[in-house]
Amino acid sequence: MHDVSQLDLARLRRSCADCSLAQLCLPAGIDRNDLGRLDTLVQKRRPLHRGDHLFRAGDALGSVFVASEGTFKTVVINESGEEHVLGFHLPGELFGLDAVGSGRHRCEAIALEDAKVCELPFSSLATVAAQLPSLQRQLLRVMGQSSDRDHDLVDVLSRRQASERIALFLLGLRDRYRRIGQSGEDVHLPMSREEIGRHLGLALETVSRGFSRLHEDGVIDVRGRHVRVLDEAALRTAASGCEQDAHKASRARPRA
Repeated sequence: MHDVSQLDLARLRRSCADCSLAQLCLPAGIDRNDLGRLDTLVQKRRPLHRGDHLFRAGDALGSVFVASEGTFKTVVINESGEEHVLGFHLPGELFGLDAVGSGRHRCEAIALEDAKVCELPFSSLATVAAQLPSLQRQLLRVMGQSSDRDHDLVDVLSRRQASERIALFLLGLRDRYRRIGQSGEDVHLPMSREEIGRHLGLALETVSRGFSRLHEDGVIDVRGRHVRVLDEAALRTAASGCEQDAHKASRARPRA
């Protein structure tokens, strides 16, 4: 006779495996005996297409979200209708937390590509987390990671040089891909250059020139929306503000 708890656990792991969430998703740090309780909360939403809204500014907090496939951007629109991109959310990263304080979303979440989403009703999640210490710890950990990304954005925007902002953005994105079990050397950019500019506070032309400069210097290899990091040390040097040193070092390296 099969052990029912073993079957339930296997089913849950298959479901969560679709998200490729080795590190960031809530189940990653939850005790074996608590997984079943979390499974009862997770709802699968209908697939979204590129450009679809998951939530809009002013919507009441109902759930928080994890994309199992696809990437989202969160944006705010100013009075002139201009869009500022607050952040990009990769598969496995919890988002929708902007509404936790006020009870209403302060931004919009838009799919950058076709996506699938796991929805966790916040009231139920909070109740179950209070009963399951392992879930509570993991929820706090993931919320902390979200706060870290907000802090990183402030750091990026405080940089005066465009080259620093672009290098920091690429390093941060690479590290996030690594945390969800993907290659950190080959980075897929689901967002456009224009959206990167709206996130970094830079013009489209500035972003394009920054990518071209790093490519020409042999720091990265750019093929459309795919970026390969060729020289991590030089990229970190550019991110630190030592652009001229990075440029000289790259020029001094022999080309293959």
